Amino acid sequence: MQQQLDWLKKNDAELIAQLARLVAIPSISTDGAHQKEIQQVAELTCEQMNAAGLHNVSILKSGDSNPYSYGEWLGAPGKPTVFLYAHHDVQPVAGFEHKWLSDPWTLTERDGRLYGRGAADDKGAITVQLGAIASYLKTVGSLPVNVKMLVEGEEEVGSRNLAGFFKEHKQKLQSDVIVVCDTENIETGRPSITYSLRGIVALHIEVVSGEKPVHSGLAGGMLADAALALNVLLSRLYWKNGKIPIPGFYKKVRKLTPKERRAFRKLPGNDKTWRRDFGVLPGVKFATKKGLHPYEQTWRWPSITVIAQEASSIKNASNQVLPRAEAIVSCRIVPDQDPDKVYKQLAKTLSADPPWGVKVNIKPAGCVSWWMTDPEGPAFEAALAALQAGYGVPPVAIGCGGSIGFVGPLSELFGGAPALLLGIEDPRTNAHAPNESLDAGDFRKLTASLAHLFHNLATLNRDSG
Repeated sequence: MQQQLDWLKKNDAELIAQLARLVAIPSISTDGAHQKEIQQVAELTCEQMNAAGLHNVSILKSGDSNPYSYGEWLGAPGKPTVFLYAHHDVQPVAGFEHKWLSDPWTLTERDGRLYGRGAADDKGAITVQLGAIASYLKTVGSLPVNVKMLVEGEEEVGSRNLAGFFKEHKQKLQSDVIVVCDTENIETGRPSITYSLRGIVALHIEVVSGEKPVHSGLAGGMLADAALALNVLLSRLYWKNGKIPIPGFYKKVRKLTPKERRAFRKLPGNDKTWRRDFGVLPGVKFATKKGLHPYEQTWRWPSITVIAQEASSIKNASNQVLPRAEAIVSCRIVPDQDPDKVYKQLAKTLSADPPWGVKVNIKPAGCVSWWMTDPEGPAFEAALAALQAGYGVPPVAIGCGGSIGFVGPLSELFGGAPALLLGIEDPRTNAHAPNESLDAGDFRKLTASLAHLFHNLATLNRDSG
């Protein structure tokens, strides 16, 4: 391993430069206006795969999907095959440019952190994975395991073609272990392996009260205000510091085991650091249910968020009674909630007995199931040992309040292959927000950890994961 670790230190500046080239391309997938850039970043990813030493590098598609970048190295017969996943598409910065302290498309190091859109989510993972691969192929000339690496271009829009892509290319992608670097460490410098993910059930709600806007001087107080009616409906979701008031909502929520609860309470974190990292204003209270630990609240309890709301433009506002208002409501679900049942419960709560008899239209806006695994077994032991070696401190097993919808289905497609979700972000990362960043030290430590992981997985039998 020493040759590989020495190579990583020697080539540190080049790896950061590779990440900078990826960050420089605004590969935004959410607005449909950056297809040229998405193609460009897919091609650059393939160029970097070739430079690292991967074989059969190509751009793949499934139907009308954005491009996937693929590369492999299969020169270790009889050894496990490791499937590496990352994504090269990113979130927009529009509307928040003034909040950035440096150009979002120029990787900028400041106070030990690397700032830029996609630096952590998830272009950093591309560089980390390729760095670990190159550390072997540029020194000893071979990897101790087989590797298949896929970089997606639609993760930020729900991976809408990924399930079909996996089925279409099942034989090509078939692997023994899945490695994803798109989750968070519990704190900077503390390596974490994620064993549970919340899912998502989202809906679009529209309230209609009339055919046209009417001057409020003529009909204000007479006509039903669609915006106000919508907010009356949304207020039914207010839980104060208790449970979300939806009948039957918690019936299937899996309870934490005493072992899990003890483990959560031993993890680092306190009110002061959470308030600082999340940017909570002075005097604003947490919404956590009384007596519930924040990790239990955000990892293993469901939540509801209004992620968008629209009635009229503030910039173009005028004195009118608005006839239409809409919102998107996103619900994070946990084991063992059924997505279909949660959608029906949510829709029923929001549509029943609307104010003034306004018309309420509700439709689905996306669904991703929850995922959970048992973080034990040879593959997890190999990962924990690799993280210990790479970071120099004991790793921890954690949950995640976010969603990565393909993990469960892909594990099943690969015959129950273990999925190792290794943290690349931290509480200060600000993924999807202004000043997204990656801790430069953790960037280096995760790269070294992956190099150790390849070594550790090589000692396993292919069917022992």
